[in-house]
Order: sequence, then C-alpha cells, then structure tokens
Amino acid sequence: MVNFTFFKLDPAFRRLPQADKDQARDQYLKTLEASTGLGMICLSYSTMGLRGDVDFLLWRIAPSMDDFQTQTRALNKTTLAGYLSTPFTLLSMTKRSIYMEGVDPFLGVEDRSHFIPGKRKYLFVYPLVRTRDWYLLPMLQRQEIIDGETRISQLFSGVKLNTTFSFGLDDQDCVVAHETDEPKDFLDLTMELRKTESSKYTHSDTPTFTCVQAPMKDVLDQLF
Repeated sequence: MVNFTFFKLDPAFRRLPQADKDQARDQYLKTLEASTGLGMICLSYSTMGLRGDVDFLLWRIAPSMDDFQTQTRALNKTTLAGYLSTPFTLLSMTKRSIYMEGVDPFLGVEDRSHFIPGKRKYLFVYPLVRTRDWYLLPMLQRQEIIDGETRISQLFSGVKLNTTFSFGLDDQDCVVAHETDEPKDFLDLTMELRKTESSKYTHSDTPTFTCVQAPMKDVLDQLF
C-alpha cells in the first residue's frame, strides 16, 4: 500500500511562544519515529514556498493500509496535529504494470517486491485519470502507445518513474511519482510526453506537487 499525505500548517502555530513550538516539534518527531512500524517506509518532503496549499508531504509505503491509520492515529494525538490540515491525500497500491509483461525483472524494472523510493532529492507527484476511451482500445494498441512513451522516457535516464495504482481505492486511476536530482530533466521529459498519442487519453493529471526531500526535523524547522 502507498499513501501520499500532504499537510498544511495553520499560521496561528507560528505565533505561539518559541518554547511551545519547540516542544510540539519534538513531540511530533518522536511520535513519527515511534509510529513508523516494521516494514513501513516513511519519507518526508518539503513543499514550502512551492505551493500555497500544502507545506509538506509524508510518502508512506506499508504492507497494509491499517499501518497508515495506526500511524495517523498516533500523530493526531500530538499538539502539532491540532494545527495541521490535510488538503490532499492519495492512496494507491504497487502492482506490476500489464504493459511490462514479459520484461526481464533483472533489467531493473521494479515490481511489488522491488519498490525502493527516496533515492533522489526531488519528487513530482500527481494523480492520473485516463479517459474511458483509453480502456476501450485494443490491448495491442495500448501497448504500442505505452511503448512510445517508454522510448521517450529512456532518453531521460536521470528521472525515475514510480507508478502505483488506485482503481477502486481512490478517485484517480494511478498516482504517478517521478524522482530526479535535476528538475529540468523532469520538465523536459514532461514537455516531450505532451506530444505523444498517450496524452490524448489523459482526462486529468493535476494537481502536480513539487517536493524536496529532507529529514522531518528540517522540514518542521523550515515551517516555524
């Protein structure tokens, strides 16, 4: 299971005495560490100054969605949580793409058992909804279209694609997360993908979140 939860800080928190803010920060950090259970990956990213509606992201991967609820329950008991809202949250699952059948897994293609996020500084996340016409296309035609996208993506080897699936779990079909150390590479890749036939079958791919990976302590120190 994969979860992207975006948080927004109430400005009223910044007006608290510094000692109270420090205490709330330390409590939140300790709770986050203690509640990150066995088998869970929890990565933190700052979006401060990059979007007006969110301040930071927790990207969580766990064996069960119960793990997300257990951790959220613990965090909700902290003082800082009383000043945080969650404008966006995206739920999905890892699943081997049907368009990758027959690909040798030793060529570096990740599947449910090979999902290793967080190796690059920048993360670009968006929910993807395809048109219904896309799913009515013959499988062979869809495969050819995806192969065209893949050929373009291979020209930008510094951008790593993580696609997870949300059918029936959330509003979107997929959650697309690109990781890179060079934002310009992702911009150029996106421009090229706009020219593909696949883009005709995109119903929506917003909002797009630009995120910068940082330890949670640094993320919170930026906020207040």
